This record gives sequence, structure tokens and C-alpha cells, in this order.
Amino acid sequence: MITKKEVEHVANLARLGLNEREKEKLSRELGVILDYFEKLKEVDTKGVEPTAQVAGLVNVFRDDDRPQEVDMEKIKKLIGQAPEREGNFVRTKTILEK
Repeated sequence: MITKKEVEHVANLARLGLNEREKEKLSRELGVILDYFEKLKEVDTKGVEPTAQVAGLVNVFRDDDRPQEVDMEKIKKLIGQAPEREGNFVRTKTILEK
């Protein structure tokens, strides 16, 4: 069973504001989930190979198709609409510090 105090602690870490009713509800629901994990520990898994993917993997990505010709006039027009630019590049605000 997970206590209301433990729910409050996790909610605080996740920056969640919970009212008393939500804390009690989550305490019960998380307790049921944790109890189920204890039940799963009882299952005999000897001889069962670990599995990471059960449905099979299919590559859903396509090959990159690059246009043979680049319309520089369109590119210059698009870049020209940017509030700040440097040559043929759009200047943006720095998001990472050096």
C-alpha cells in the first residue's frame, strides 16, 4: 500500500498540485498497481527468453529524396521574410549557452 504522504512526495517532485480527494484516490490506485506487480513476481519465467519487441519491426522511414534543382529565388524570398538573417541563413535567438 502506498501512503498519502508518499503520493504527496511524488506529486511534489512532479510539480503536481493535488487536492485531498485526488491524493486519496491516487493512493488507492497506485496501491492496487503495486500489489499487481507483487503478484507478477510469483510467475515462473524460467526458460522464457527476454523480449523487447513482440509485434515485429518494420522500417516506416522512406529514403531521403533530395530535389535535383533548388529554386534559389524561392529560397531567397522565404529567407527575406525572416526578421533577422545572415546571408542565406535565418538568424535565431541562442538557445544553448556556450
